[in-house]
Amino acid sequence: MTGSLIFDPLVPWPMVWGVAALGLAASLLALWRGLSGWALRGLAALVVVAALAGPVYQEEDRSPLSDIVLLLDDESASQQLSDRPDQTADAVEALAAQLAQRDNTEVRRITVPDGEGDAGTELMTTLTEALAEEPNARVAGIIAVTDGRAHDLDRTPRLPAPLHVLLTGHETDWDRRLIVANAPAFAIIGEPVTLTLRIEDSGDAPGGSPTAPLRIAIDGGEAQTYDVPIGQDIDLPVTLPHGGRNVLQFTVPTAEGELTDRNNTALIQMNGVRDRLRVLLVSGEPHAGGRTWRNLLKSDSSVDLVHFTILRPPEKQDGVPVGELSLIAFPTRELFLEKIDDFDLIIFDRYKRRGILPAIYLDNVANYVEKGGAVLVAAGPDFASADSIFRSPLGRVLPGVPTARVIEERYRPTVTDLGHRHPVTSDFQGQDTWGSWLRQVEVEPRSGDVVMSGVEDKPLLILDRVGEGRVALLASDHAWLWNRGYEGGGPQLELLRRLAHWMMKEPELEEEALWAEEVSGQTMRIIRRSLNEEIGPVTVIGPDGKEVQLDLREVSPGRFETLFEGDQIGLYRLSEGDQKAVIGLGPAAPREFEQTIATDSLLAPAVESTRGGIFSVDDRIPSIRDVREGRPAAGRGWIGLTPREAYETRDVTQMALLPPWLVLLVAALMIVGGWLREGRR
Repeated sequence: MTGSLIFDPLVPWPMVWGVAALGLAASLLALWRGLSGWALRGLAALVVVAALAGPVYQEEDRSPLSDIVLLLDDESASQQLSDRPDQTADAVEALAAQLAQRDNTEVRRITVPDGEGDAGTELMTTLTEALAEEPNARVAGIIAVTDGRAHDLDRTPRLPAPLHVLLTGHETDWDRRLIVANAPAFAIIGEPVTLTLRIEDSGDAPGGSPTAPLRIAIDGGEAQTYDVPIGQDIDLPVTLPHGGRNVLQFTVPTAEGELTDRNNTALIQMNGVRDRLRVLLVSGEPHAGGRTWRNLLKSDSSVDLVHFTILRPPEKQDGVPVGELSLIAFPTRELFLEKIDDFDLIIFDRYKRRGILPAIYLDNVANYVEKGGAVLVAAGPDFASADSIFRSPLGRVLPGVPTARVIEERYRPTVTDLGHRHPVTSDFQGQDTWGSWLRQVEVEPRSGDVVMSGVEDKPLLILDRVGEGRVALLASDHAWLWNRGYEGGGPQLELLRRLAHWMMKEPELEEEALWAEEVSGQTMRIIRRSLNEEIGPVTVIGPDGKEVQLDLREVSPGRFETLFEGDQIGLYRLSEGDQKAVIGLGPAAPREFEQTIATDSLLAPAVESTRGGIFSVDDRIPSIRDVREGRPAAGRGWIGLTPREAYETRDVTQMALLPPWLVLLVAALMIVGGWLREGRR
């Protein structure tokens, strides 16, 4: 039981002080006038003022509360290196044993996990949450067993008690890591792009060779090894081999004695883009849609277009030699023999054999396709004639054979069942509202994929792969009607754009493809595009070599998907049939392993602000003492806790010291006594 005097005024304190002032003034006036009862009158006023102040004697039944010590056990990823788990466990148990021997002390053991995603060690966030659950007036101390690598120091809370840190690790620890200082997200195909890398040793690194081997692999292929200097920025030129995503893996072999190899590998995913697309457009004769291809290609600023148009055919017998039919000599030999491989795409628009391009030139175009080039033929009526380009050496790579029939009637182009699965025509909408075309050349397909049909379901658009190259045959010259809005028009520009990009092997338009996209964190979406109605399971090989078989679900015609949660950071290899892909999950270097050597520099400001201490668990575990608040809380071999002497009030009893009847009686007696004394004079 504890007792104390408190005041519970009957009126506001200003009124109490006002009454006191009046009583004092009256007493002084009586004294000045020489009245002998001034003292009794002053005592009466004092009794009244004391009564108004409401003095109360209060007794409390208090129950003492124990002190609370927060013991933080860092179990983040960097704390799992070397023998740190054993160091941490031994230190935590030793501290818990000391704290258990203290009277009136409770221990809160708190585990510090890895943050979500790549947040790293959220030591201060965990401490803030723990303090929010405890009365700060009872917290006597905070002890953290950690390697000092906290990544949320900007969230350091106001600490109500001394903070002490016990560092794991050893003075002899060292680590080697690979740092990617600069890596652009995009690069031009075929042109070198510069990456900046650095191999850095930290801690008590052993002496020896000033260089280290660096292995470089692209898309999981065979790695090439180079010796590079340690501790210096390296500008590394890299040339991307293909468009779309390129996965570059850089690896430094694990050195003997280093803490971990988790920071020895960096994955960089770069998109390969084309700088300038070179297109050769050969127009056989002027016609209503002659500018369709030219306008499409010129509208793209990334396309370099060479347009070769025959305006005056040689059958006009006016005596003008073929070589003089152009205002300037057109470099046909240079284009079709010497520099043909510089073009990404060649388009023949209503072209027929007229003796302008010799057979050797067209044979060279066929060779160009077989070696990886692309040719698109937009066929007009001449394709069905004896002068058809099909009846030239180029015919051996064309996927359709003309029957010599030209169909002149209205029809609406239609995407075939196979076309609904092909990326060039897969997601076209509103086919019922497309405008009609008025002419079609009848062809018999002999290879490739028929993705659009016309009159009587006859092939209208055929796509084919020849050797390493690609060929497209459009059996009509009326695509321009859509551009003019005839009967509502249609997706003419989009169709021609997709055709051109498919032929130039843009990855997003591959009909047989396998790739993966990172959704979030360690989750990837695996996508398989195929013209087949069924596909086999996808095999996923993780960074540790573990294989997983996954079945994919068809989400749209020709597109199969599934989600996969990777349990490791690193390179994943995917395969299904002859399709292969790679993807890197997670950051180039996980935050937990960017720096792995234990340090006291990060937590030192928070420790110093509470006058705590930092110790190494390699030394003996410090003893625990009591210290007064505001005094140094750490010394050689010891750490201090601040006893809080907190308590819980169970019962309160109050008794008024001046009951009203007693105040009235005492005040009246003193006033009467003063009056009687003055009356005797």
